[in-house]
Amino acid sequence: QKTIAKIATCLELRSAALQSTQAQDEFKLEDLKKLEPILKNILTYNKEFPFDVQPVPLRKILAPGEEEHLEFEEDDEEGGAGAGSPNSFPARVPGTLLPRLPSEPGMTLLTINIEKIGLKDAGQCIDPYITVSVKDLNGIDLTPVQDTPVALRKEDTYVHFNVDIEIQKHIERLTKGAAIFFEFKHYKPKKRFTSTKCFAFMEMDEIKPGAIVIELYKKPTDFKRKKLQLLTKKPLYLHLHQTLHKE
Repeated sequence: QKTIAKIATCLELRSAALQSTQAQDEFKLEDLKKLEPILKNILTYNKEFPFDVQPVPLRKILAPGEEEHLEFEEDDEEGGAGAGSPNSFPARVPGTLLPRLPSEPGMTLLTINIEKIGLKDAGQCIDPYITVSVKDLNGIDLTPVQDTPVALRKEDTYVHFNVDIEIQKHIERLTKGAAIFFEFKHYKPKKRFTSTKCFAFMEMDEIKPGAIVIELYKKPTDFKRKKLQLLTKKPLYLHLHQTLHKE
């Protein structure tokens, strides 16, 4: 188990190296190949592991809506675990973005670039990503749920993403009162699962080209938008940029 956990760490290091744009002493493909004989003899391998790495902790990634079944967390700025809605679309793992839909005459498609999110403890968040969903007034999914890849970087009070989300429905086909939700999630080592920290949403009248800044709310995610509480009195926001595509 320890060996497998160390291999998992090496795979994470290799994954991080592939996503990084900086040329550093990264985990190279040649390094990864050294793990092959270990994997082939995993049950009998008893030599020293070739890399000085810590085993990655077992972690549970929760599908949207799963968190409502977990115990309440006791955090300073976090209430109970984020509740979701029954999904009519399959759950997706982090980093599974969908391509833009084909264009149709007279119909509008929306691309949202998630630039960054402001948080007082931005630097403390482990493997942060954002789940994007489009819900009707009853909190029912109108499109498949998408997760961004893990954030590009953290600096000062910001977590930077700079990732495009293609909304999976033409704007004209979204029901009245629909909203686009952004749930900020991060891994909690003590709890060993990925938790929702806060959320933000954008309503239909806010869909217009250009930059937009939206407020952050305390979890649990309120898809029906009935009991909203700001995350903090400090001016912290989710920074987005919208692009509309019309035939």
